[in-house]
Amino acid sequence: MNKSFSAALLFLIFSLSTQAATAVTIASLRSAIAMHGEPAYGKDFTHFDYVNLTAPREGTLRRAAMGSFDNFNGYIVKGVSGSGTGYLFDTLMLQSSDEAFTLYGLVAEYIEVPEDRSWVRFHLNPKARFSDGSELTAADVKFTFDILIEKGVPQLRAQYKDVTSVEIESKSVIKFNLKDSKNKELALILAKLPVFSEKDWQGKDFAKATFNVPLGSGPYTMKAFDAGRSIEYLRNDNYWAKDLPVNRGRYNFKHIIFDYYKDGSIAFEAFKAGDVDFRAENISKQWATGYQGKQFTSGNIIKEEIKHHNPQGMQAFWFNLRKDKFKDPNVRKALGLMFDFEWTNRTLFYGAYKRSDSFFSNSELAARGIPEGDELALLTPFKAQLPTELFTQMYTLDKTKGDGRVRRQQRQAIRLLKQAGWTLKSGKMVDASGKQLSLEFLVYSPSFERIIQPFRKNLQRIGVASEIRIVDVSQYVNRLNNFDFDIYTLIQAQSLSPGNEQLSMWGSEFANVPGTLNRIGLQDPVVDALVAKVINAADRDSLITATKALDRVLLWKNLVIPQWHISSYRVAYWQQIQRPTQLPKYGLAIDSWWQKDSASSKGN
Repeated sequence: MNKSFSAALLFLIFSLSTQAATAVTIASLRSAIAMHGEPAYGKDFTHFDYVNLTAPREGTLRRAAMGSFDNFNGYIVKGVSGSGTGYLFDTLMLQSSDEAFTLYGLVAEYIEVPEDRSWVRFHLNPKARFSDGSELTAADVKFTFDILIEKGVPQLRAQYKDVTSVEIESKSVIKFNLKDSKNKELALILAKLPVFSEKDWQGKDFAKATFNVPLGSGPYTMKAFDAGRSIEYLRNDNYWAKDLPVNRGRYNFKHIIFDYYKDGSIAFEAFKAGDVDFRAENISKQWATGYQGKQFTSGNIIKEEIKHHNPQGMQAFWFNLRKDKFKDPNVRKALGLMFDFEWTNRTLFYGAYKRSDSFFSNSELAARGIPEGDELALLTPFKAQLPTELFTQMYTLDKTKGDGRVRRQQRQAIRLLKQAGWTLKSGKMVDASGKQLSLEFLVYSPSFERIIQPFRKNLQRIGVASEIRIVDVSQYVNRLNNFDFDIYTLIQAQSLSPGNEQLSMWGSEFANVPGTLNRIGLQDPVVDALVAKVINAADRDSLITATKALDRVLLWKNLVIPQWHISSYRVAYWQQIQRPTQLPKYGLAIDSWWQKDSASSKGN
């Protein structure tokens, strides 16, 4: 074989192999990705089903916010970020609101992943721009990731911990290398990364709470703000992504304004007076009795309940497990027996709520019955570390008759406290040194006082002292971030596709990190192991099994005193604000609503 023929043959083989490799790479490019299965919208989709393409694109949406704010960076521990700052930023990809966990191209026009999801590559849209017209590049994406790891809230570090390195392959291509192929969700978590301008942050301290308005690439810019009182956003009509399928029919209001109120009752009066356009109600008494009068009967204000399919997570009284008095689960269970939900629901809530008996309420992820099949197999290796009852009994919450009498619960609570080393003496529940068991309920809404006061009376009956500490929102956030509380009340939200965020909620390594979502300070090896099972679930069935097991273990540890949930949105809005006929399964999609004008019509 002569040299020229050999060279030609080698060149041909190289060319063919290169073409094959290129073909594989191109074939693996996707404009959308689902956690499990395939995206509901095809690659040629033009818009989401829950938008109105003919909606007017003018007008103003005024909303109420509570408390105050001292910065515009919602990704740091310090301070309280202003409402609506998410409008400033685009993410690499956008999650649809009518699928469990599916994302479509936005800043990243394409996503590239191998079948095992051991790495992920994003191909940025060449048209992507920040609101000042400057180009958005892979360098900005890497800067964002690095700064969030270094100075962002700890839950982001938890979510991104399995990223081993980041490579800028070109101005528009960036690759994230992952620890291994077990964490199937991480590619999608990275796809939700917001993008900051590296140039804009030069010379500024990302971790410091300031009124610096960051440069973003999102649909709105900040027009004006009055420190701690109001924020006004202006739609960017030169928004680079306004014609992408994920954005068509959205962002119809030209102006969005958040006015701040110190008290919920004042905010409600502002709504009735027409100073606020839209309101989501979370107080059942107000929903039952407050939405009355001429404005409602005339149709000027529309009141409706909209069913949804969202997991409701866990709204509860949460214990600070770092405190010695709460370390024994018998103490936590005893205190929980004194919360009379049935009386509370009947007397204060007009029977509107269901008692939450899962950390994943209102979803297929909630533990039910006793563990069986794959879930039992998953839990069996931890049998020696778990209560025997977990394997033989269905987890249930004690129920009262709803008549305000809790004598049976009192007797049971006293027995449990006695087992934990407490003694009832002269009407006081005391420890061996004679110190009385006392609690402080930390809340930011005065409306919660009417719920806690009856609870306090029941606690007093078993010799437990308590008080209510009402603080403003900023103090509340700061005290939680620094673990300065006995018991707080809050909703721990969940998604239909739990994953990496569970580490920051329950993981031992984040128990004492300021700003963590593991505010209660849980440190438990079984929980850590089950969180890893959730994160590394290979398919939807495995995810459901692992989540049920995690839920069951959390419940049997009596970490919280569960409160309540409802499976619908309670909303009211002035009649000039209109919504699409079809709303998504998992949200209200307010950014697809609009303000009507004389030429507009309802419908999609």
